[in-house]
Amino acid sequence: MHRRLFPRSLALVALVGVTATVGASGATADAPPPAVTRLHATIDAILADARLAGAQASVVVVDTTTGQKLYDRNGDRRLVPASNTKLLTSTAALALLGPGHRLTTDVLGGGKRRAGGVLAGDLYLRGGGDPTMLAGDYDALAKQVAAAGVRVVTGDLVADDTRYDRTRLGPDWTWDDEPYYYAAQVSALTVAPDTDYDAGTVIVHAAPGRAAGAPPVITTTPPTDYLRFDNRAETVADGETSISFTREHGGNTVVVTGQIAVGDEPASDWVTVWEPTGYAADVFRAALRRHGVRVLGATVLGRATPAAATAVARHDSMPLAELMVPFLKLSNNGHAEMLTKEIGRVRSGAGTWSAGLAAINGYAAGAGVDTGTLRQRDGSGLSRRNLVPAGEFVDLLAAVRAEPWFDTWYAALPIAGQAERFVGGTLRSRMAGTVAAGNVHAKTGSLTGASSLSGYATDADGRVLAFSILLNNYLASSVKALEDQIAVALAAYSEKSTTTARVSPPVVPDAGAWPEGLECSWVKPVAC
Repeated sequence: MHRRLFPRSLALVALVGVTATVGASGATADAPPPAVTRLHATIDAILADARLAGAQASVVVVDTTTGQKLYDRNGDRRLVPASNTKLLTSTAALALLGPGHRLTTDVLGGGKRRAGGVLAGDLYLRGGGDPTMLAGDYDALAKQVAAAGVRVVTGDLVADDTRYDRTRLGPDWTWDDEPYYYAAQVSALTVAPDTDYDAGTVIVHAAPGRAAGAPPVITTTPPTDYLRFDNRAETVADGETSISFTREHGGNTVVVTGQIAVGDEPASDWVTVWEPTGYAADVFRAALRRHGVRVLGATVLGRATPAAATAVARHDSMPLAELMVPFLKLSNNGHAEMLTKEIGRVRSGAGTWSAGLAAINGYAAGAGVDTGTLRQRDGSGLSRRNLVPAGEFVDLLAAVRAEPWFDTWYAALPIAGQAERFVGGTLRSRMAGTVAAGNVHAKTGSLTGASSLSGYATDADGRVLAFSILLNNYLASSVKALEDQIAVALAAYSEKSTTTARVSPPVVPDAGAWPEGLECSWVKPVAC
């Protein structure tokens, strides 16, 4: 079991101890040190911005070394955390599964091997929850099958996704998010189109036809027959490209509309599939054909592999420690949900949201988080029924610094102002050129009317400060600049300052705009 690193009572004692001391800092028995007073005034001024008029804010800052609480505005108020929910999921995954945990996809034979490379029975493709499986990985599995001497399968190709349940979408997710790749269906057997690892999605491309009036040419990455296209778009002689791809509910028909000019570059977008298990089976079956393996039967979804089946091929994912990078840097929702179900499967034998969330809750409680004050409904933060106080996030952030895997997790968080995408992540275009750049490691969060930033800032004196900023119910298009101002103020904070004068809110560079309510990495092509 883990204990709260700095219980609130200890934090209060630390603060009282500081405020009761009279010394060179100028503090008196009735007043906090001047630097703390100055920080309070600065953050108060930032939160007084007109963009937060009528909104709610929960902000807490703690010195992780002493437990001293440097700032607390509504720290016990439950707010929608958006993708800051991933702080709970990712730390629990590392603690409960281990940094070396891998997710295995394997192929097994369910019948007897006959002469001439005949498998008299079914061939099973068994998913282990790996969200990083690419078409190339399925091709490598098919190559192993061929190398094992299998040439003909007389039975079916069975796609076994039974490691997790068949609930594909979070119970509180909004219906209009369903076609978009940040809300892909969750299955233990799936495919990602590229190394962003957005499992359960296909990249659809529309290239201009040969002449005006011709329909655009539609292709996909990876190539697959799993989608059907209702191509209503048109190639035009000139004009602005306005291609749109919309998957219809309940199936895999994608309606293509709009126009594209002759000679333009193809338009592309990420589209979720209906039933990722079938998508994986389609990609694998095509790979088997390329490697000379014929399956005479049908493709069957969702049947468990029999215990007597024999191993033919295997693919192991990268270790969990490495998976943390695309997961946290790009705020990958699919990874969060897959890991939630994997935690449930490993800890209790049930690959369900409820089992996984119960285990995450148990870890958080052991780490000193007061789980009676929060509610977690999914692993990613897409649910608006998630409610977490900033104070509990800060308790978690302080506690996990003692974990053996902390350095790995800390490095996987987005880092302010670092242009490399898999370093800066969702903070790569924020706080550049400030004292926070290369300093602040934090998780971003975005839903319409809900924004968050929680993580660590190393102050000017070298202390590591844990902070959580949760902002809800605002009507402005974005309040990210206010979060950045607070983070920059923390990176500049110094207890050596003796003035109590308020510092004007720091000026932060414009990080650019993306659609309201979306993480920048959820906007393709990548906006951050």
